[in-house]
Amino acid sequence: MPRWVDCNSSYDNIIKTGINSKVRGKIKIDTERCKGCGLCVEACPKNVIAISKHSNKNGYFPAEVVNIIDCFGCAFCAIICPDAAIEVYRDINIVAVESEKDNRVSLVTHR
Repeated sequence: MPRWVDCNSSYDNIIKTGINSKVRGKIKIDTERCKGCGLCVEACPKNVIAISKHSNKNGYFPAEVVNIIDCFGCAFCAIICPDAAIEVYRDINIVAVESEKDNRVSLVTHR
C-alpha cells in the first residue's frame, strides 16, 4: 500500500514526513535565453539539470532538465542564473509515492 502525504500540511511538515513523500518541484528553462554557463548545473543539489548536447538558435548549449523526479523546488538554479532563464514551481499537491511492493517512485496528484 503506498504512503501519502497530507497536502493540507504546511511546507515544512511535508518536508519532515520522510523518504516516502516529497514536495515536488518543476523547472522550466527558456532554452533560447540560456547561454549554457552551467551555474545552475553546479547549484542543483539533486543533479536535476545538465547541459544539453544540442545547441539553441544562438549557438549556445543550454541547460536542460534531465531528472525532474528528484526536484523539490529549492530554486537554487533560478537564483544563480545570470540570464533569468529558469522558472521554478513548487507544488505541495504533487507528491512522490513510493510503492512498498517494488520500491518504485511515481508522481501522483493528491487533492
